[in-house]
Amino acid sequence: MNIEDFDFHLPEELIAQTPLKDRTSSRLLVLDKNKKELEHKKFKDIKDYIKPGDALVLNDTRVLPARLYGVKEDTGANIEVLLLHQENGDTWEVLAKPAKKVKQGSVITFGDGKLQATCVGLKEHGGRVMEFSYSGIFYEVLDELGEMPLPPYIKEKLPEKERYQTVYAKEEGSAAAPTAGLHFTNELLDEIKAKGVTVSFITLHVGLGTFRPVSVDNIDNHQMHSEFYHMSQETADTLNQIKEQGGRIISVGTTSTRTLETIARDNGTFVETSGWTDIFIYPPYQFRAVDGLITNFHLPKSTLIMLVSALADKDSILHAYEEAVREKYRFFSFGDAMLII
Repeated sequence: MNIEDFDFHLPEELIAQTPLKDRTSSRLLVLDKNKKELEHKKFKDIKDYIKPGDALVLNDTRVLPARLYGVKEDTGANIEVLLLHQENGDTWEVLAKPAKKVKQGSVITFGDGKLQATCVGLKEHGGRVMEFSYSGIFYEVLDELGEMPLPPYIKEKLPEKERYQTVYAKEEGSAAAPTAGLHFTNELLDEIKAKGVTVSFITLHVGLGTFRPVSVDNIDNHQMHSEFYHMSQETADTLNQIKEQGGRIISVGTTSTRTLETIARDNGTFVETSGWTDIFIYPPYQFRAVDGLITNFHLPKSTLIMLVSALADKDSILHAYEEAVREKYRFFSFGDAMLII
């Protein structure tokens, strides 16, 4: 398939720059993938579409305040460092800007010396390997000095760091939020559980590759970035039981979907497992795990709109997106939501 098959016109003013105060007050576009019908709802209405015996699967990754602003020790040059992933101990792969000023052996200090990083390796495209030194607990220092790595299309400052976290975020490690989950509150989750719906958690640490544009015309030639995932024995047992009893698995976000489909593809069933996935889901992919999906609205020609076009059909998705644009839905990370069921 060609990348142009997944293009649509998006007015820039529909890109949400700030989150709504009430998480559940976002709008919800519901697409019945069999009847090809659309409904306009509020996100809090999501509970009306999830039935007793279904499972709602959430990604409990927690976003690191991974953007740091420091000073090169020998020259005083300003350097921006973005943590990508932990290699081992206090050694991390990062992106450095401007990268040409950060060479092997360069030392960067942050927060008047509260945190220090030494470049111990070079990678392509501005990538560096840095070893950090500090007093105390690394994540507490990072929480004090770091900023949230908001997507490049968000230009506004985020007043509260926690608004770019889901209310159930627990496992530290993401470079970006699993944004479909930002619409949930603990109260809404309690209402969903009270209906007899099982709420389960998996972990996938979202990488910055999620924002990387597809650079090939034929999408068969695109190589996905790898991201770390984990499923517990408890979640595996629960989801297997849900499937055996005829319940549906409703995935919250494309990250949860990619994790569930990776595990089901590799094992035929759900098992306790950890690993790295580079699964690329696009039409005519056959889903093995997921029956429904709660997601935000995605970038034109992105791997994420390709994923949702595989769960419903491409024409239905593009029609839904045209409707969302016409009705002035808010797009992307802080935007409104869509349910494909």
